Amino acid sequence: MPREKLHELIASLPPCVIGMEACSGAHHWARLFQASGHTVRLIAPKFVTPYRMSGRRSKNDAADAAAICQAVQRPHMRFVPIKTLDQQSHLMVHRARQGFVEQRTATLNRIRGLLAEFGIVLPLKAATVRRRAGECLEELPGWANTVI
Repeated sequence: MPREKLHELIASLPPCVIGMEACSGAHHWARLFQASGHTVRLIAPKFVTPYRMSGRRSKNDAADAAAICQAVQRPHMRFVPIKTLDQQSHLMVHRARQGFVEQRTATLNRIRGLLAEFGIVLPLKAATVRRRAGECLEELPGWANTVI
């Protein structure tokens, strides 16, 4: 089924329970399916895995669908709440910020490592690395100045 036609197909079905593994696009699809009158249940992947048949060729769409079908019918299954657009946009801000913090830390550590190759050892603090790296630029040879 092409992704473009999935919503049309689901909208044409009578209202039913739809189980899906919670993944990156699941909340979007869940909102669309709910708007068509369906009851949507999102399940965390770690709760679907035990219902997947084991074996070498068991990780495929059919096996995943069967496992989700089994999991969604369990009376004590814990479901993931469907996020609103506002909730998702707030989470996006947090994820982006976390990514920027990780990139900053990696860049500062890279600079510290490169400078250590020239005997310039700097502490972990970001402000100190920025200040001291700028102070020692003139004493770096060749392209090292450009890189730092």
